Amino acid sequence: MKIIICSIALLMGSLVFSQAKNDTIKQKENQIEGVTLTARKPTVESKADRTVFNVSNSSILAGNTTWDVLRMTPLVSIDNNDAVKAEGESVTVYINDRKSVFTGKELKEYLKTIPADNLMKIEVITSPSSRYETAGSVINIVLKRRDDEGMKGSVTFNNRQNAKNSQYTNLNLNYHKKNFTQTLIGSYSDNTYFQRNTSVNSLYKDNDVTRISNETLGKGRSPSMSSTSEYELNDKNNIGLILEYYQSKNSSASDADLSRTKNDQPFESYHQDQDVTGRYRTLGTNVFYKYYDKEKNRILDVNLGSNYNSQENLNEFLKTYNNISKVNQLGINSHEQTRNYYIKVDYTQPLGKGGSFEVGGKMDFNNNVIPNTLSGNNADNLRTNDVFHYEDNINSLYANYSKTFFEKLETRVGVRYEHIDYKMREDVSGKNRKDSYSTLLPNLLLKYSFSDKYDLTLTYNRNLWRPWYSEFNPFLVPTNDGTFSRGNMELEPNPSHRVYMKLGILKKYFISARYMYTDKDYWTSFAEEDGRTVTLPDNFNGKVQKYYLFANTNQTFLKNKLNVNVGVGWYYIDNHDFNQVNDLKGKDYISYMGASANLSYTNLFNKNINLSLWAELSNQNNGNSYANKTNIFHNISATKIFPKTQMEVSLQLMNIFSRPIFDNTTYSQDGTFRSSMRSDWYGFSLSFVKRFGNQKVKGNTKTDVEKNSGGGK
Repeated sequence: MKIIICSIALLMGSLVFSQAKNDTIKQKENQIEGVTLTARKPTVESKADRTVFNVSNSSILAGNTTWDVLRMTPLVSIDNNDAVKAEGESVTVYINDRKSVFTGKELKEYLKTIPADNLMKIEVITSPSSRYETAGSVINIVLKRRDDEGMKGSVTFNNRQNAKNSQYTNLNLNYHKKNFTQTLIGSYSDNTYFQRNTSVNSLYKDNDVTRISNETLGKGRSPSMSSTSEYELNDKNNIGLILEYYQSKNSSASDADLSRTKNDQPFESYHQDQDVTGRYRTLGTNVFYKYYDKEKNRILDVNLGSNYNSQENLNEFLKTYNNISKVNQLGINSHEQTRNYYIKVDYTQPLGKGGSFEVGGKMDFNNNVIPNTLSGNNADNLRTNDVFHYEDNINSLYANYSKTFFEKLETRVGVRYEHIDYKMREDVSGKNRKDSYSTLLPNLLLKYSFSDKYDLTLTYNRNLWRPWYSEFNPFLVPTNDGTFSRGNMELEPNPSHRVYMKLGILKKYFISARYMYTDKDYWTSFAEEDGRTVTLPDNFNGKVQKYYLFANTNQTFLKNKLNVNVGVGWYYIDNHDFNQVNDLKGKDYISYMGASANLSYTNLFNKNINLSLWAELSNQNNGNSYANKTNIFHNISATKIFPKTQMEVSLQLMNIFSRPIFDNTTYSQDGTFRSSMRSDWYGFSLSFVKRFGNQKVKGNTKTDVEKNSGGGK
């Protein structure tokens, strides 16, 4: 660790000193009489309710995807299951203020189809207003809007060497003529990944211990295309259509070796081969209308859309026992389909002197089908040829009111009402559940500016995290590590309360504190069922209290060429009541550190060379799962720009000093389960980007009332 820090510090110090010396020499040689400073937004902005990562002019965009840049965003972390978190908590992801229908690995694959070159900024909204459909923090990914006449765009070619080699290419076109704008993005990726896991599952009963080691080699070929058409009817009315299509053909081969003992005596051992082939497709549509009166600061935004997802998989298992001549075969053929339909209306206008009022609502309909067709001599004890159905209807209304008093106190008060009707059933077994509930989600924001140099912000949010439809699916299926998994039809939502405070000093230094409380949650658990070790989501009652302190600063040096953002946080979790109520032998009190740093240098030696460095100190402690290892993620990149030909060449080095290992232990009433996974996110990447046309983009086109209504000043 010390060697890494010292090496990075020495490298950056040398570059800064060389650049400063070079700039001084050039000034003397050319006898510059005056200096012109070009103002630009800092790379990281800390606002009342959010942290904004301005990446539109950053060197980290070249050759990367949106998923890659999201990993390097301050306050954001990605766990070993590809779940996105902000400040260690689950988030809801929006793209251009439109909620994404994807989560987990599906979200990862979708964001990997969006080139980072299209990114304007990423907003990490830690205290969202009632406008957002969220259970906690929000990440809003804002894409660029081209503003010049004619055709323009870019082509990207990327080759990445991790454990295996992968390629990615992208074509980005934009046409703007008078009142019409058309954007077309097409991409294709050919990815190969390798993963190695080891697990130790220890059941208290009979001192039952299972040791598992497995390796997985996967391949995926993914074409995608998205189209955005927008037409300005006049200076106040816009209409548009968004179409998105994504497809992935994938295959993987996994080998697992398992040995099991009971009371220190051998019980069973076997080798398992798993082969998976599948195809995932998604089609999204969104028709929108926007009324935008800049003079009166009135905005009406109407969105009507649908999303269809289809996932076909053929999963084949072959289990060979070591001590007996027994071979088990199991095949799983599934075609999971999800359908989503929605209509959303938002309206904003001024109300009173210095105030603004925002109101809106949404109707959401979901229809999901998951079949379960099994075959083979190992399917006798598993439920076969059944279909799981899940449907829900979520209706929501919200209102926000914002007002500034005596030019020092900014306020926002809001409330969101949600009602859900949902039902699920299995065709063959007849098991079903039908339920409904309503909830009120209030929020409050207060920001007091003592002077131009000091301000204090206080926010409160009540949140509700709902289970994802697939987490209800009760079908028992094997996994590639020799265990089984299923959902849980009895899951309940997780309510929580969050208080957040932030002190701003000189607009460069920020100290924040957060307190979160919940008395009911659901997490991944383990259980023994008919001699099988099963993973499943389960409800846990009991109090959990989380405390968080964070300090960060964003600085620019050397005439805005060097931008530095550094943050360090301390986390403290009180799980003693949670463990006692659920009879868990986990840690009652957890204390750990987290930190991140983003450094970028523009136009090194005045040779159009941009450098960037990102590093993160990460721990994963969630509910009944505890980290055994602290990871240090890092990424170093250099980009050379050729202005005359509009070409860019970028080289990235990913985790070259330390390969990440996700090592954690999960506690349940039946035992402890430790898993260690070696991450494939390391190696190097080489990218070539060719641009054409005028690359000018629009800035923030929101009116003051729209910006202030969300409390995001």
